[in-house]
Amino acid sequence: MTLVTAPACHFCEDAHERLGVLESRGLLTLTLVAAESSDGQALIGKHRPGMFPLMILDGNYFHDGRLPRGKLARLVQQLEAS
Repeated sequence: MTLVTAPACHFCEDAHERLGVLESRGLLTLTLVAAESSDGQALIGKHRPGMFPLMILDGNYFHDGRLPRGKLARLVQQLEAS
């Protein structure tokens, strides 16, 4: 999971914390990318998020903005099944 974050973004901090738990359980690898970096700008240009953070899973758009609990729960089920 790639997490594109912006400065002073509460939703970014929340997503980082919640996805970090999944990483610590070995369910995914989390890569942080600053929105203002060249990589961040390229991802923003490609996926056009309406809010931050931008979450990309396996190269595909996953979500932007606040990470919904239901979507996260479904992701956990998929990761645990694989």
